[in-house]
Amino acid sequence: MPDSLGRRIAALRGSLGWTQQDLADRLAVSRVAVSHIEAGLRDPGERTVTLLAGLFKVEPWDLVAGTAYPEAKSERLPVVACRYTEVELQLRLLALDLERGLDAARTADWSTRLAALAKVTFDQREKAQLAEARARLRRG
Repeated sequence: MPDSLGRRIAALRGSLGWTQQDLADRLAVSRVAVSHIEAGLRDPGERTVTLLAGLFKVEPWDLVAGTAYPEAKSERLPVVACRYTEVELQLRLLALDLERGLDAARTADWSTRLAALAKVTFDQREKAQLAEARARLRRG
């Protein structure tokens, strides 16, 4: 018997410490929609599966593999999904720059870039990561 996609999504969400509302905010759907997906009352569409895969850092096909997700829908899933947020990308680029050494101009540029990201980021974990990176820049 195939696994439940809803239970898989709930487990992945829980492993990240997110509430249903946290996941709903990231997907731009209602908390009730997330609840219905997790309870198996409805199957998510291809768009939602792709977004979920990116959030959970897996490929869309891997997310639905071994579940009762409809084959006709799974055939329309993209092969890959974007797995990283802009904050994650910028923090990785900063880490690479820090390994090479930063001059004063690059440090100021990074400080401005991180401050701008902090203003548009809603994820509390990412806000904390940005604050930590800004503090690291100030310490030199």
